[in-house]
Amino acid sequence: MEITAEIIEKLEKIQSKYAAIGEDFNAYLEGLLYADSVTYWDYIEVDTLLSLQKPRTKFPDEVVFIMYHQITELYFKLSLREFDQISAKEELNGKFFLERVTRINRYFDALTKSFEIMIEGMEKEQFLKFRMSLLPASGFQSAQYRMIEIASTDFLRLVHKDRRNEFTGSEDIEQLFEHIYWKEGATEVASGKKTLTLIEFEERYRDQFIAFGEKKRTVNLWQCYLKLSEEEQKDPAIIAALKQNDINVNVNWPLAHYKSAVRYLHQPESDIAATGGTNWQKYLPPRFQKRIFYPTLWNEQEQEEWGKTWVKNILDEKKN
Repeated sequence: MEITAEIIEKLEKIQSKYAAIGEDFNAYLEGLLYADSVTYWDYIEVDTLLSLQKPRTKFPDEVVFIMYHQITELYFKLSLREFDQISAKEELNGKFFLERVTRINRYFDALTKSFEIMIEGMEKEQFLKFRMSLLPASGFQSAQYRMIEIASTDFLRLVHKDRRNEFTGSEDIEQLFEHIYWKEGATEVASGKKTLTLIEFEERYRDQFIAFGEKKRTVNLWQCYLKLSEEEQKDPAIIAALKQNDINVNVNWPLAHYKSAVRYLHQPESDIAATGGTNWQKYLPPRFQKRIFYPTLWNEQEQEEWGKTWVKNILDEKKN
């Protein structure tokens, strides 16, 4: 192979790169002589990835359940990377903001549309049996989803709607966390006691959530939006992207779960309890939670009708 001027130029640039950090360029070149080539299966960790499904029963559809939730967590991780890029960006501008929010929206769009894979991909009889081996685990315990909520908006917006007016939002996150909306979703309806699902979840993540909330207090997505210029804040594309984020996280995603719960747990006489004892009938529908990240972007009627049409359509489908 001929050593062209282009190759020499690249070698000189690489040598300069390593010299700048005090490294011996010749040693790195020698290392290339012995290094193996990169393969797809090693780079993607295919063998490890395919070994992560460990069903607790012999029902084949449990693997569908596991793998879809693993895919979900990977999309959540991608979303959190975009939130971090926005909050860490120096001299944030509308173009960068819009591109990253759009990425997050695409991730959630893919998740919501693909939820049918799980909903329609399991036999109800199998699910109702293998789910009993999962107690008290629940999708409620997805820490990454909670972090997405925290990264999206001021923490006050996550306080239960019935307690929100008691606070200004300037309080310590630890104080606000005691009234976060999701606790009601894992509280026993009859006794008002925390379920084991919630107890274990808080033991594992409470301090992490509080620290993350403090970290995001001034750099959550809403606060980053407010740092844009007045002209950029009025950009219809940016406003539409934020509103879509609001709908994706607070309406489409929880209602995809609601649709699944209606399919598998709804009974004419008495609904079946979800794993972990979560009160899915009251916890999942947005019309009960009225959780809205960016209320000033929505008019009064839109806030009043939040999630109602979606739920009605699902129930109508069930009747038919």
